[in-house]
Amino acid sequence: MNDTVTLRVGATPPSPALLLRPWCVEDVAALVEAYRDPALRHWTSSVVDSEADAVRWVQAQTRGWRAGARFSFAVLETQRNSDHGRLVGHVVLKDVAPGKPSAEVGYWTAAHARGRRVAPRALEALTGWAFDTLGSDGLQRLELLHQVDNSASCRVAQKSRYDFDKVLPAAPPAFPLDGHVHTRRRDA
Repeated sequence: MNDTVTLRVGATPPSPALLLRPWCVEDVAALVEAYRDPALRHWTSSVVDSEADAVRWVQAQTRGWRAGARFSFAVLETQRNSDHGRLVGHVVLKDVAPGKPSAEVGYWTAAHARGRRVAPRALEALTGWAFDTLGSDGLQRLELLHQVDNSASCRVAQKSRYDFDKVLPAAPPAFPLDGHVHTRRRDA
């Protein structure tokens, strides 16, 4: 899979345009800044405390692209089709394998961009790209998982047409609480 993919989401009043592109070394400082947010740290499993951590994280995303198993995008707010902008989030398609009918999506939004529909707009773009790009290889269903107490992620799932599917039981220590599974099918 080519790691030069970019996805554009047009501006809708009052929301600026979004650009989704693979993570790169130039994103390290913004990534460290985003991870200073206690809420982001609470909901994600990654630890990005320093520039070195951020470089390792970006390198892991690059390896995922090359392996064709994880497609991770930096989400930037941009002006007029620019390829530059301010980091506002992250979306990822993961657990991808040739012929596998399902994969998982994930996302986060930087603190300064919350409440501006960044996550649902970026997730919608990722969902369309995933089905368009991998549907012919058998991808039929995407799953979105979150802890039951993460009401913001539940709202993003609903706004992005991911239907509630089931409750997953807790699996401590990695997943101390039950979780929700939301799904979206290719034909939805």
